[in-house]
Amino acid sequence: MSLDVSGSRPAAAGTRWYVGATKAQWQSFWSAYLGWALDIMDLLLFAMLISHISADLGMERSTAGVIASASLVATAFGGLVFGFLADRIGRTRSMVLSILCYSVGTLLCGFSQSVAQLILFRMVVGLGVGGEWSAGAALITETWPAQHRGKVMAWVQSAFASGYALAAIVAAVLLPVIGWRGVFFFGIAPALLAFWIRRHTPEPEIWKQQTRRLTFMETVKMLSGEHGRSTLVCFAFTAAAMCGYWGLFTWIPTWLATPVANGGPGLDLVKSTTWIVVMQVGAALGFISFGYVADSLGRKVAFIVYFVLSAIAVPAYTMISSPTVLLAFGPVVAFFGTGFYSGFAPTFAELFPTNVRATAQGFIYNAGRAVSALAPMMVGFLSAGYGLSGALAFTAGFFLIAGLIVLIFLPETKGAKLQ
Repeated sequence: MSLDVSGSRPAAAGTRWYVGATKAQWQSFWSAYLGWALDIMDLLLFAMLISHISADLGMERSTAGVIASASLVATAFGGLVFGFLADRIGRTRSMVLSILCYSVGTLLCGFSQSVAQLILFRMVVGLGVGGEWSAGAALITETWPAQHRGKVMAWVQSAFASGYALAAIVAAVLLPVIGWRGVFFFGIAPALLAFWIRRHTPEPEIWKQQTRRLTFMETVKMLSGEHGRSTLVCFAFTAAAMCGYWGLFTWIPTWLATPVANGGPGLDLVKSTTWIVVMQVGAALGFISFGYVADSLGRKVAFIVYFVLSAIAVPAYTMISSPTVLLAFGPVVAFFGTGFYSGFAPTFAELFPTNVRATAQGFIYNAGRAVSALAPMMVGFLSAGYGLSGALAFTAGFFLIAGLIVLIFLPETKGAKLQ
């Protein structure tokens, strides 16, 4: 059976994506899955600890929003730097370095004695998180066959939900015992994964077959010139969608714990953690389902459906006060409000050639995430006038903007062979 351009052995059309997968494909799958789960855990530990850190360091909600935003801004630089390294020195090597970066950054957060120090260390975390996605996205999209690319990426992207839930569980279990600093110390654990990846995960064949590595300036020229339109369109809808996501999900843990007298559901720590974990079950299903919809109906249809339904679900969710209804409807919000993430890597991979793919994927995804840093700050400031519920409802508009951009400007790339 012949190899496709990704260097992997394609399964026969119509078979399940995992049937006939090679050892190298499974190694890339688990490397990316675990790397994503743990980087999201480290990134979102802060969201689980905001109220406790605020009490200790004397932060206002607006300051907490700035810190959350600073780490998201840093992901853009991480995506660019580690994405370029992935194109130059290899997907696996870049992934290892990025995991070490965000693990050490999270550890340092536990030593913070001031808001300024915490911002600095959270930016180190952001650098590593941005870089890990860049390398992992390229590794997966170049290792698995075209007809299953969307589905495989969807399953890998579901690690996002696992990481979010893990962050909530780690905070709930460790916070009462060792405090918020100890929770951050736990964030060094992903560093152990880096050594396993370096030892067991091979580079994709399509990357190894490249005879020339571009310089940084050559890469920038390709992304802004020959592929400039694709860069701009992908960045625009990614940034809009991520503004919706980060504006909403950065503050959901705080909103769930907000007293009823202040406009929140008033859930205690155990209930808040349970509700967050249940939401992430919906998110995981959303990630996975998106891949099947995208591989069947196309990238554009999948994006539009998920964006529009997110815009409807978010304001409805913020108007609910019953804990039982919140528990039931939360997974629906997470299903559509996070599922679209599965479409980013396959779509970007199909629009850019191998010699700039990791840089393009990393820069677009993480530059979009950097712009979305405005959203947590926006929610933090708007909450002063509209309450946290009202501020969260504003995030629905970002999902509508993302859907409009996709409808008008994004080309369909379903099933495209990688260049």
